[in-house]
Amino acid sequence: MTFSQPVLVRAAYYVAFGSAVSILFSIAVSQILLGLAIAALLLSGEKLRLPRVWIPLGLFLLGTLISLAVADTPAAGMPQVRKMYVFVMLPVVFSTIRDRLAMRRLFLSWGIVGAATAVWGLVQFVQKFRQARALGVNFYDYYTGERITGAMSHWMTFGGEEMFVLLMLGTFILFGPERRLRNLWPWLACAALLIMALVLGETRSIWVATLAAGLYLIWFWKRSVVLLVPLLLALVVFFGPPSVRERFTSFFRPRKNVDSNEFRIVTWRTGLRMIEKHPWFGVGPEEVRLEFNDYVPPDVPRPLPTGWYGHLHNIYLQYAAERGIPTMLMLMWALIQALADFSRGVRRLPPGPSDERFILHGAIAVVIATMVAGFFEVNLGDSEVLTMFLVAIACGYAALAIAKQLAAGQKEAAVG
Repeated sequence: MTFSQPVLVRAAYYVAFGSAVSILFSIAVSQILLGLAIAALLLSGEKLRLPRVWIPLGLFLLGTLISLAVADTPAAGMPQVRKMYVFVMLPVVFSTIRDRLAMRRLFLSWGIVGAATAVWGLVQFVQKFRQARALGVNFYDYYTGERITGAMSHWMTFGGEEMFVLLMLGTFILFGPERRLRNLWPWLACAALLIMALVLGETRSIWVATLAAGLYLIWFWKRSVVLLVPLLLALVVFFGPPSVRERFTSFFRPRKNVDSNEFRIVTWRTGLRMIEKHPWFGVGPEEVRLEFNDYVPPDVPRPLPTGWYGHLHNIYLQYAAERGIPTMLMLMWALIQALADFSRGVRRLPPGPSDERFILHGAIAVVIATMVAGFFEVNLGDSEVLTMFLVAIACGYAALAIAKQLAAGQKEAAVG
């Protein structure tokens, strides 16, 4: 972005940038800025650019509308129509944040704001510890239902956002063009705060997704370091707070009504029954929660296990049950398409650290984390998490375009 560009083009860039960063602390601010970015972009006469992944995402949105049209109570699904506004972030970022320096600044801004909200979360952790002590209750039992949320309203949103920030910041540290430690230490400090917040957030799906994406990054950085990961995890578990140890143990020995996954099994089985009866168009957007009790398997004892039954805790089952198998497959197409495009782009890059390398590896890590966490939560149904996901995808495709231009320039220079 240069000052020689038209005013409206520069304005579109700045408000799009602000929208992409402010999502970490205020969805209202982010969406207002997104609207301003759309207006500035359209008024500037600049061409709206669409990345390749827009085709499956567009079909996913079309499938949502078709499902809504044939649903028994279409009015119930209107929140999902309004949520389509969030998807505009993809072409807006792809059209405005187009050079490597702008993308680097964006993700480093994520790191700064994410670290600040991580500190906020750490303060909340101390406050909740004191609250449990004042009430005279077991901290783990109290904290499991009252976890830290940072600047967000729910710990799942907070965990998902901090995970994306950590992955992009970690990728910059591992693969970015900056190699001098004296320039990297601020980002290492931010990453440490993010890790602390994710650990103390005690959201198991976020732990698993961060680990899966982190292993991908470490594997392509220094494969031998992968062998140290189990040791590092053991140190975190055994030397961390007792609640972290107890939360880790709950993977293998969950306690009923505290940290059991029994309710997830119920939601998954219920979702499968919905899909079996409505394979093409689903029960309708937002109607899973309305019709849930009608599809609970008859062998499930009542009352149902303690848990949240407003959705199916799995994006693949949720979208198939809500909108039909074809619409869910469009989302799968988009995720796999992005992974394939970014992986191919990384392989074609010249060796050595670069902005393009860190952005593409980071975008791959974000997709992997989204897909893994999506087995346990409807993470893309969260507007804040969806916004950050789309920003990372848009920047990944922008990095591909830059790499393609550089390769073409080098080829012309060689021929000349």
